Amino acid sequence: MAGNVGKIAVGLERSAGARSAAARMPAEAKADGRARMRLETKAFRPTRRQGAAWRRPSLLPGLFLTALLAAAGRMLGELPGFGVLGPLVLAILLGMAYREWLGGVPLSAAAGIAFSSKQLLRLGIVLLGMRLDLGDIVAAGPGVLAIDAIHVALTIPFVCWLAGRLGADRRLALLTACGTAICGAAAVAAISPQLKARGEETAVAAATVAILGTIFTIAYTLLQPLLQLAPAAYGAWAGSTLHEVAHALAAAEPFGQEALDMAVLVKLTRVAMLVPAALLIGLWAQRRESRRAAAQDASAGGGAGRTRVAAPWFILGFLAMSGVHTLGIVPQAAAQGMTTAAYLLIAMGMAGLGLGVDFATFRRLGGRVFAAGLIGSLLLAALGYGLVRLFGLGG
Repeated sequence: MAGNVGKIAVGLERSAGARSAAARMPAEAKADGRARMRLETKAFRPTRRQGAAWRRPSLLPGLFLTALLAAAGRMLGELPGFGVLGPLVLAILLGMAYREWLGGVPLSAAAGIAFSSKQLLRLGIVLLGMRLDLGDIVAAGPGVLAIDAIHVALTIPFVCWLAGRLGADRRLALLTACGTAICGAAAVAAISPQLKARGEETAVAAATVAILGTIFTIAYTLLQPLLQLAPAAYGAWAGSTLHEVAHALAAAEPFGQEALDMAVLVKLTRVAMLVPAALLIGLWAQRRESRRAAAQDASAGGGAGRTRVAAPWFILGFLAMSGVHTLGIVPQAAAQGMTTAAYLLIAMGMAGLGLGVDFATFRRLGGRVFAAGLIGSLLLAALGYGLVRLFGLGG
């Protein structure tokens, strides 16, 4: 017992001696030690800028994946039987197939996919304005403009109303209606940000419109001999009622250059309807959101603030690029190159949207809007046939 007490006393004396030695250490040596420790810590600590760069995900994997799918969609569209779908819709379907077969998307590609489906998609809409010559629309005469305006003004509310009656989501119904009435997947992509639609809604609407357009393109080519329409009149009917530009071209090409030229002219006039339609729909959506926010503030006892109506820069950019092309500022070869780039960027955006949707989601969301779009397309075809006869387009 006494031995243990002695050992404890010796240990206490040694630790006290160590503490007294540390206390006797010169102040300069202790300061140098602390400074050296701070320098070593700083060397391994990233700066704020370095930390942000380290945390920021790279866009390259996702951009590469969407570009690969867009290029594959374009090449697939060159094959017989696939061209009627168009590269935009093929990019969506390839994105959906990639997600389905591989069970998801790599986490490293998420940032680039999101960038493609938002920023690149809108930039593509801007560049797509280089395809539109406003002078051709004016030269087409009031008959073409009137038919296209009637189609857009009647088809959008009808398909929306019918889809609502069938129980479809409001935003999905409106996207499908705009794609049916104006210019297919490009219209869906342009209207989607105005409605703050989810990526899956945009992808499902674009794919639905494309499938409907493909069905009707085949039906048009089979019905043409029975319609008793001159080639130019048939081209006007196809251009004013079919969904995508690719659909109008595919339906008109077998019946001669006159039918093809008229189909392109009438269809591009419908594409021009995208600008006023997007502006009006965006204004309506933001006013509706403002009223809902005001009602929530009033129920909570707060004051209703004013909601600023944001200008859709990509639609205004589309119109500006159309003006540039109309004025002939850009050489034709450069304008063609910009149009090609526009379709590539839009296809990358569509591939990004497809990567966010699986086939189960398409089956769950697409059934009701497909039925509404089908009935709306039948109405549009019948109305268009009557208006072409009434206005005497194409003889």
